[in-house]
Amino acid sequence: MYVHMYVKRRNRVPEHQHSHNHQDHTSHDHAGHSHAPKVSAGNERAVLIGLCLTGGFMVAEVVGGYLSGSLALIADAGHMLTDTVALFLAWLGFRLGRRPADTRRSFGYSRLEVLAGLINALSLFALVGWIAYEAVQRFLAPEEVLAGPMFVVAVLGLIVNLVVFRILSGADADHVNIKGALLHVLGDLLGSVGAIAAAVIIWLTGWMPIDPILSLVVSLLILRSAWALLTRTFNILMEGAPDGIDIKALQSDLRNTVPGLADVGHLHVWSLSSGQTMATLDIALAPGADPAVVSREVKARLAQQHDIGHATVEIDWSGDGVGCPAAATQHQ
Repeated sequence: MYVHMYVKRRNRVPEHQHSHNHQDHTSHDHAGHSHAPKVSAGNERAVLIGLCLTGGFMVAEVVGGYLSGSLALIADAGHMLTDTVALFLAWLGFRLGRRPADTRRSFGYSRLEVLAGLINALSLFALVGWIAYEAVQRFLAPEEVLAGPMFVVAVLGLIVNLVVFRILSGADADHVNIKGALLHVLGDLLGSVGAIAAAVIIWLTGWMPIDPILSLVVSLLILRSAWALLTRTFNILMEGAPDGIDIKALQSDLRNTVPGLADVGHLHVWSLSSGQTMATLDIALAPGADPAVVSREVKARLAQQHDIGHATVEIDWSGDGVGCPAAATQHQ
């Protein structure tokens, strides 16, 4: 991935400072260090159960939509596909988190989750295009929809989504993967409710256009999820600053809260994958400050207040300051 190597040639380090070990200069001890987040067996199990239930019923909903002639059910199955993939990516993130880094991939395998998310987002755009095309054809040449089977399948879908939501709610809802999966399932609950409403309308009135109308509504839900997933994965792959990170505010917070810290510069924040935020930065010390203590406090502040669990801190011994363009929000 990236090698964080900094060479300071502006001034020679004073002789007495050569006694500091490597950790004093970079505050980054790689020995025994893991880049992967802690993996909860309970979270992984909850996501796996939800994945199996959602994925299994997605197939059943496709079959039910085909047999009943309901495009709305097939569209809802498409939305369940987004849930299935979201759950799969969450499970994949937990599973890959168990794999140790090696000499070839020093940051591990977590970014596979991001690549899978990008492929998923692009495929969802294609799915929305197909559903929209089919909906237009249904408007031009309405097809009969069997309201009874459609209603049964939609009710079963609602039950499955409620069960999955219950399972995920019992896990660690603060975890980014669990939170994302919960949002997907909530969206699919709306799709199931809409399919039930369409089935009842067709049953009572025989008005068939409600089916393609509803399929377009569900497609908008898919499109929204796909766009959010695309922008998120693209930002990670471009190593953009994660949402909620303001570089200037972060620099100011460190200066104002860490004792012995004189200045912060060359601050770059990015994500390795979802939920794994990283940073590199230069710091200047106040006179008499202990380098090891200040570095440790900087990393602790980043982790506890800003959810940046991995930071490489370079100490600037030159005394010239560590200023850098404030607009730098990406790892170069």
